[in-house]
Amino acid sequence: MSKRTKIGVIGGGQLAWMLGLAAKEMGLSLWVQTPAVTDPAVAVAEGVCYGAIADVATTAQLATQVDVITFENEFVDLEGLQHLEQQGVCFYPRLASLTPLLDKYQQRHFLQKLGLPVPDFAYLGDRPPAFPCVIKACRHGYDGQGTFVIPDEGAWQQFQQRWPQRPPQGFLVEAFVPYVKELAIMAARSPQGEIALYPVVETQQVDAICRRVIAPAFVDPPVSQQIEAIARQILTALEAVGVFGIECFLTASGEVLVNEIAPRVHNSGHYTMDACITSQFQQHLRAISGQPLGSPAMQVPAAVMVNLLGLAAPQVDYRAKCEALAALPRANLHWYGKCQTYAGRKLGHVTVLLPQPQAALPMIQHIEALWYGAPVAV
Repeated sequence: MSKRTKIGVIGGGQLAWMLGLAAKEMGLSLWVQTPAVTDPAVAVAEGVCYGAIADVATTAQLATQVDVITFENEFVDLEGLQHLEQQGVCFYPRLASLTPLLDKYQQRHFLQKLGLPVPDFAYLGDRPPAFPCVIKACRHGYDGQGTFVIPDEGAWQQFQQRWPQRPPQGFLVEAFVPYVKELAIMAARSPQGEIALYPVVETQQVDAICRRVIAPAFVDPPVSQQIEAIARQILTALEAVGVFGIECFLTASGEVLVNEIAPRVHNSGHYTMDACITSQFQQHLRAISGQPLGSPAMQVPAAVMVNLLGLAAPQVDYRAKCEALAALPRANLHWYGKCQTYAGRKLGHVTVLLPQPQAALPMIQHIEALWYGAPVAV
């Protein structure tokens, strides 16, 4: 397959920004489709097609400038893009790979048909679900938005008051999983079927937003091997092209349940920029541009990544906080350059390379004390 050198990305946020940085390193040309001139990826893109993420007319314009189009998020008009694909526009991942994944309820059925372990689930009707449970918007949920933990009848009544009219795609309801760890793996596949797997990592969520990643995860080898096998099975079944993020629950009994699949580069793989031979962003570009996949191996014994979220305080000296983090030994600060800050918004991340895995938890506590003002139990 010939090498594709002109890459289009639907989306202009921090993921597209990091893809843009990797593209420059690799000698690739990157264009983005995004609505605002202030979006992070605009600063590093060779060209921009301004328009909404789901605007197919803008995507058609983007297609005239590039060899292949990929995705920063899942907020796309899949049916509209299929018309472009039929006209010869190349999308990686292929739209057929996205079709069973964009709706969380359909994604659960896809995993179930593969015989993979998932939490008990159903489509949310009008009758009260069994408590405790988790309700998720079938489409357009991210960073905790569209996800609701429902422990009892009172929480169910609050949910109904919040959503007197439900979105068109509705909600998925699933049994609450009393997990002991949340785990994730970044997995890449080329058009020829070559697969590269990154180490299994532990992700820690605060208010349903990924806050920390520990690489590699402190789990027994059989657990990592099972997740690696799950990743291979999913990517092969989808005939995936590019990097996919796969999130799992680990229960106290050692059972692994698949939680969600993200058909793109993912927050749980940010540590790869500094800790691995090939970053997830380089790997994704390699896959979709027709290059051989790179090594996903870590170059250090361990690493931690902490997301730097916007703070609620009215006056925050983010510059001073960033300088303190950047001064940590073997720290790598990535600031996304967003013009607007607010509580909970992902403004950047810091990755610290560690000489031994045992240093992970103390380092996380130190980072969070510098950023959030007090160490947080991990």
